[in-house]
Amino acid sequence: MNKTDAMTEFFFDYDLPEHLIAQTPAVNRADARLLVVHRRSGRLEHRFFRDLPEYLNAGDLLVRNNTKVIPARLIGTREKTGGRWEGLYLAERDGVWELLAQTRGFPDVGEILTANGGRLRLELVGRTDDRHWLLRPLTPSSAEELLAIHGSIPLPPYIRKGVADGADTERYQTVYAAASGSVAAPTAGLHFTPELLRELLLREVGIADVTLHVGLGTFAPVKATDPTQHAIHSEWCEVPAETLEAIHHCEGRAIAVGTTTVRALESAARVSPQNAFRGPTDLFIHPPFEFRAVGGLITNFHLPRTTLLLLVQAFSGSELLKAAYAEAVRAEYRFFSYGDAMLVV
Repeated sequence: MNKTDAMTEFFFDYDLPEHLIAQTPAVNRADARLLVVHRRSGRLEHRFFRDLPEYLNAGDLLVRNNTKVIPARLIGTREKTGGRWEGLYLAERDGVWELLAQTRGFPDVGEILTANGGRLRLELVGRTDDRHWLLRPLTPSSAEELLAIHGSIPLPPYIRKGVADGADTERYQTVYAAASGSVAAPTAGLHFTPELLRELLLREVGIADVTLHVGLGTFAPVKATDPTQHAIHSEWCEVPAETLEAIHHCEGRAIAVGTTTVRALESAARVSPQNAFRGPTDLFIHPPFEFRAVGGLITNFHLPRTTLLLLVQAFSGSELLKAAYAEAVRAEYRFFSYGDAMLVV
């Protein structure tokens, strides 16, 4: 089989009725639907997320991403013109913030922009090669402290055009979020409740954490004709020694909660399989791929033409994933960040 033939076997695009894009989460987190995908038999089961413990065994290890979404969305005005602007905080370097931002016109370097009704003032000091804004806050405080006061939760644009309300502050966050740094939620984890996690522990299923701060590039569409040639984004992650130790001594399977957890674990397995791993990863997982750490996957339903869709099919197989998505559309599952989930075992 030549390379071109191999590319045609990818499940990379699909049609999705707009009404299946979830605009709000399930009222109760664990009441989301769960499509169980059996890799060996190809069997598909319709369940609810609260049924997850039935598919995990004593000795299995659930590995989750404990990153916390920061209030990275800023909205304000330009002091010079009074025009509206909005931006998404991406990173801070030496007191300078990098933002993906937009406004009418083209602000000059040195221009002052305000946010949160004028309570936060920032000076435009430059732009990056990819035209992100570089802003220096005029209030001497950390980015985390200033965003907590002046920012809001950054919903994806397909959820109510990115406009969050008060409920999103809690619901667009996992119940175990601890390490601040993401601009998007690790959405497979949004379905867990404290009660469900306690039930898993009672069934002697272990729980371990990694951290991967989800960046903007996670949702970037793949535009390359050959998807494997896409320039993958880099994200910061940490796999602590205790998690690697738990995986090493695990008597069952390591079940990854979400594609971000997969990426963290498989990065560590390749860079530092015996020791803690901490740093950026640009690991691009697509078929074919040899998984060294992950034995099961919990994930949401992903956007077409994204690296996330390629990662999941590297684990499940392209034809099986294509069948699973077709069944999810037929059965009217809810898709994307606030949507339903899938378990691949």
